[in-house]
Amino acid sequence: MHSRQTPSYQLGLFIKPVASVLLVGAIFISLLIAVTLGPSLTGLTFVQKIQSIFGMNSVQIWWYITRAAGLTGYFLLWLSMIWGLAIPSKIVQSLLDSTFTYDFHEYLSLLGIGFVTLHVAVLMLDNYLKFSLAQILIPFIDTYRPLWVGLGVISFYILLLVTVTFYLRRQIGARTFRAIHLLSLVSYLGATLHGLFAGTDSALPITKFLYAGTFLVVIFMTVYWLAMRILGKDDEKTTLINVSGKKTTSLTTRGMKPRS
Repeated sequence: MHSRQTPSYQLGLFIKPVASVLLVGAIFISLLIAVTLGPSLTGLTFVQKIQSIFGMNSVQIWWYITRAAGLTGYFLLWLSMIWGLAIPSKIVQSLLDSTFTYDFHEYLSLLGIGFVTLHVAVLMLDNYLKFSLAQILIPFIDTYRPLWVGLGVISFYILLLVTVTFYLRRQIGARTFRAIHLLSLVSYLGATLHGLFAGTDSALPITKFLYAGTFLVVIFMTVYWLAMRILGKDDEKTTLINVSGKKTTSLTTRGMKPRS
């Protein structure tokens, strides 16, 4: 009780979100630099590329920002989903407090929504490839790669649904909460296809590494999570059988017949 009121505890509450924001900011800036210094600017001098990064080229800066924001949102969506698989698998249970792991999972989802929203909003400001509000909100009606852009829109809606359930867990129950959270896999898969086939940075080495690396981790964590669920159910059955057997033996020893 008193430990939660100590200066070190209060400082920890302040440092964690600030550190998270700084980390995400560093990721965003790194991706912004990566997409700006990519093949799209081949032939320009280094000074001209730096000018583009800091918005001196007003025609293309929005295009760079929306691409970097999209990649950052994708990374945060992936990280939130992986964290969500790690919690029931108890991978981080011995390292971190359970309350922190759950809050961090929620926090990652909110950050992901923020960057995806930035990615979407900047598209309407961009002069390089115009998108209307209807094309952003309604899937499959735009003229630029409608299938893959539509999958991105649907994935964002699924992400919103999953994130909202953080605040409705008591109302909908744990079983429904977990069932809806499984849709995170669908959202991630849709976002991956959207990035690969609608994104203009898919040919960059950094994006290839990002998509391939995250996908392999998702496969591993999903298999590990399923294995832990199966093993957990087997352990529960074994425990129930052992407990039942002990009760039967105890009743027989006392000369009583166990209930059928």
